[in-house]
Parts: sequence; structure tokens; C-alpha cells
Amino acid sequence: MQLKLGPQVPSSGVAENFLGVDWVEALDLGAVTVLTGADRGKYPHGNSLLVQGTHQNVLIDPSLTVAERGLSFPVDHALLSHVHEDHLPGLSRLPGVPVHCHEADAIGLTSLDGLMTMYGMPADMEKEFRQEILDDFYYAPQLEFSTFSDSEVFDLGGVEIEVVHTPGHTRGHCVFVIPQARTAYLGDIELSGFGPYYFDEWSSLDEFEKSIERCRSLDADHFVTFHHKWVISGREQFLAMLGDFANVIVNRELSMLEFLGEPRSLDECAAHRFVYRPHVEMKFVDHVELRSARLHLDRMVGDSRVTQMPDGKFRSR
Repeated sequence: MQLKLGPQVPSSGVAENFLGVDWVEALDLGAVTVLTGADRGKYPHGNSLLVQGTHQNVLIDPSLTVAERGLSFPVDHALLSHVHEDHLPGLSRLPGVPVHCHEADAIGLTSLDGLMTMYGMPADMEKEFRQEILDDFYYAPQLEFSTFSDSEVFDLGGVEIEVVHTPGHTRGHCVFVIPQARTAYLGDIELSGFGPYYFDEWSSLDEFEKSIERCRSLDADHFVTFHHKWVISGREQFLAMLGDFANVIVNRELSMLEFLGEPRSLDECAAHRFVYRPHVEMKFVDHVELRSARLHLDRMVGDSRVTQMPDGKFRSR
């Protein structure tokens, strides 16, 4: 399905001097400009993508850097790879600009309660994070927005944005392909050494693995991540990094199987830490480790790599 974005009138171009003033590290990829976030997109910042057609300018994932710097060029539409706190702050600089997200993540735009549902945090953590989202990420519900689904195409006038649904990080996470720029925007399939993040209520380990496989067939030469890696140019390098990214899950389960050579409880698995390194001290670490341990144990019991003993402990077969 091809979607026309609003009235087809010539769009104002983005003057190079504007980008030079506001975005010293902007990267020009033709129809696409990477608006490099502070610290190369290190959280809480991120790398937004400006896509320019002859009729429309679209900003993908307006970051915290966008919120802090503002924009000195016109934006006709905002497109979201998914609905998480760090992908929304720049909307505060785009009043009245139409917003679009995948239908499976729409709940996060309707209200703060809806967004918190997507995380599924314990009550004590949720209270603190709610305030952080309001104060530090400028969250405000979107009274009006549109949704899209897999394989839809946005026509900007001579430039198109193709939607590739890649659930796992969230139910509605999407990759966007811009064929005219030979560019794929990966959102939070971020190719980092940390690996895939699939520990929220709206996440899925199995779906993330399927999405990684789908990404292997992306037809592009440039691959942009919201965090960490920034821009990867060259398909072979991208595929190698995607393989390493996927192997974080494989290696996590291999480490768990080794640890389960002796009977262990769920809490013992969580305390051992298979996600974060021992020195990391953040308020959500224990919650993530417990959820990760439960996800992987359930899967490995289901495929008979692990057995649950009468006392409730787990052991590798």
C-alpha cells in the first residue's frame, strides 16, 4: 500500500548552512540526512533521520538532541520506528506536525499510562520512571496521530519510505528503507555488543530473533542505528555486525546452560547476571535480569534443553 503524506505541494529544502549550524556531525546520504545526536546517539540521545522528497520532509525518531537544539528547517511529518521515551522528545518541537507509528505501538502515544503499560515495570520503579519521562523526555500524549502497518510505503515525492515490521524490541518496532538513498534505518536494532533488548512487557525474544533474520535481506548500502553504531556503510560489514548482535542471545543461553550444570533456582540465575556485567549499578538491573532469566528458562524447558526439578530448580539436560 502506498500512502501520500498530506497535500502534494513543493517542500522547502533544508539549507546546508542550517545543518552546518545546528548539526555539525550531520551526515548527508542524498535524500537522507542523519541528524547525529549528542555523543553519537548514546542514550538518552539518539540519531534522527531526515528524509527529503520534492513534496514532503519527514523526520524519523525526533530525538532528545532535536528537543534540546530545536530545528531550523521545516518538517512536514514525524515517523516513529517505535514508541519509547527516547524516540519521542523532539515531538515537543513539532507542534501540529502529523505523527505516525505502527498500529501495535499506538497505545504508547495515547497516554502516559499507555506508555508505561509497554514497559511493564514494578510499581516502585514505574513511579520514578514516569516522572523521568515527563521531566527529561518532554512526554505529552498525542491527541491525533496516524498508524501504519507492515509493507506500507510513504511517498514524499520522488523519494519513498518503505515500512518493514520488525517486532521484538516492541510489538510495533519497524525498520524504514529509503531505496533512493540506499539506506535502511534500523531504529533500536542497534548492533551493539550489548545485544538485543527484549525485556519489556511489549517485547518478545522469539519475535526479535525473527526480525533479525528478516533484516538480513534488507536491500541497502547504508544502515543507520538510533544508538551506538551510528552509520554502517557496506552490506558485508552490516551482515557481520548483525550476526554478532544475534549471537549475543546464543551465547547468553550457552552460558546459562553451563551455569545450570548444577541445579539452580530462578533467583540464582537472575543474581548471576547474564545480561549486565557485575559492576553495573542501575535501578532496573535486577528487574531485567529476573525477566531475562525467566524468558530463557521457559524457552529452554520448552525445547528440552533444561529440565525443571520437583523442588522448582532448573538443570541443563
